[in-house]
Amino acid sequence: MKVVILAGGFGTRISEESVTIPKPLVEIGNMPILWHIMKIYAHHGLTDFVICCGYKGNLIKDYFLNFSHRNADFTIDLGSRDIEVHRRGGEDWKVTLVDTGLDTMTGGRLRRVRDYVGDETFCLTYGDGVSDIDVKDTIAFHRAQGTLATVTAVQQPGRFGALDLSPDRTRVNGFREKSMSDGHLINGGFLVLEPQVFDFIEGDDTVFEQEPLHALTARGQLAVYHHKGYWQNMDTLRDKHVLQGLWESGKAPWRIWDRPSPKIAAIG
Repeated sequence: MKVVILAGGFGTRISEESVTIPKPLVEIGNMPILWHIMKIYAHHGLTDFVICCGYKGNLIKDYFLNFSHRNADFTIDLGSRDIEVHRRGGEDWKVTLVDTGLDTMTGGRLRRVRDYVGDETFCLTYGDGVSDIDVKDTIAFHRAQGTLATVTAVQQPGRFGALDLSPDRTRVNGFREKSMSDGHLINGGFLVLEPQVFDFIEGDDTVFEQEPLHALTARGQLAVYHHKGYWQNMDTLRDKHVLQGLWESGKAPWRIWDRPSPKIAAIG
């Protein structure tokens, strides 16, 4: 099963970083957040990726072209240009990198990789969100629902402290950290889709989260998988600092690949 990752946006809300590199290459723990996302899927046995490039997509291509050497020890003879590899690194992944245009919307980017996906069920996510989600469970849920699409609903992380008010709401009784239940359910990515969803995308200007998902909803073809665990996107520099802090603490919840590997037979 293939995993499509949308990695072509401008990342304007994190322009402090994206002015020089695309947001999916912004690093958490010295590795791009894109790598973290791929590690989550690979932990569940999904290692065939299709990456939709756009803004500064050449840097994403260069990253994977040099991926093996980035993670290996080697000696290079600058005269003959012979390379002797001493320790091989990297991942056992297949990565297809597709230029889906600079200004193409999310639906248009997905439509442009149709030939690389083929006629099979596939996963779709964004290049800026991490989670401890059980990917194999989302796939099993999707198949049980029999719909053309399944979206993962997550609680929007609270950003600010909350006020405890008096019964008449005229006085502050105290302060508390904003809980997950204070937020709204949002689309957290980690979708599972059937190839028929391509028929709902008209062209490059189509925003996948708008017309296609609304049309699928109207036909009763959009199921929702509720993930109650950890989820966090990297939309702003503040988000990056939160993720970096968790990584440095050794308690990054999305670092599931260090846990015992799950059974993956159900994925097929």
